[in-house]
Amino acid sequence: MVSFGMVGEQRQRPLGLGAVGTVSSLLLVLLSSAVANAQKAGDFNGSGAAQPAVPSNVQIISPSGGQGGLFSIEATRRLLKEAESAVSAQNYSLAATKLQDARQVSNQLSNFYQALAGSFLGIDNRASDSLRLKALSSAQIRDQSTYQLALVYRAQNKPEQAIPLLIEIIRSQNPSRDLGTKSYQQLFELGFVDVPYPRTPTSAPPAGVTPPAK
Repeated sequence: MVSFGMVGEQRQRPLGLGAVGTVSSLLLVLLSSAVANAQKAGDFNGSGAAQPAVPSNVQIISPSGGQGGLFSIEATRRLLKEAESAVSAQNYSLAATKLQDARQVSNQLSNFYQALAGSFLGIDNRASDSLRLKALSSAQIRDQSTYQLALVYRAQNKPEQAIPLLIEIIRSQNPSRDLGTKSYQQLFELGFVDVPYPRTPTSAPPAGVTPPAK
């Protein structure tokens, strides 16, 4: 019969050199296999530091300003054309979505280009002027998409959504410019304002009558 003391002594008995070598060899094989699998999966970089895996369903978008860029003036123009096609098909819901996207992106572009233009002012005037023109172009597209969106809301019989957009355009463009004048006319048609602009002459002479010289 084996006593508990003898069992304890057997557990504390050191391993022989042959057993140590065998265990070490197994550990090296397992470690080499793990490193190889990790390198194949791209989990390690050249320094051996772990890298986070990128999910396969994540789309990485490059902030390119070219024709294929999603955050560019060209992209907002494409959205406007897509919205026009949707309006022609009387798909006002899709048109509103396209115009909202064009309005949001062009507004962000205008702000960014304006900020960059100010940063280059006095440092590189050529860069500053180019960026300022891009800011103006983006702002014009923003106001145009806003005006078209207001018309879509009118077509959907949603004047409460169209009126704030029309007022926003007038504040941006001022009433004397083409888009500002059209926006004010829309407000007049909606009954939100009661004074037409531009005003028609109230004392025009009859046809064929030449007014006396002053």
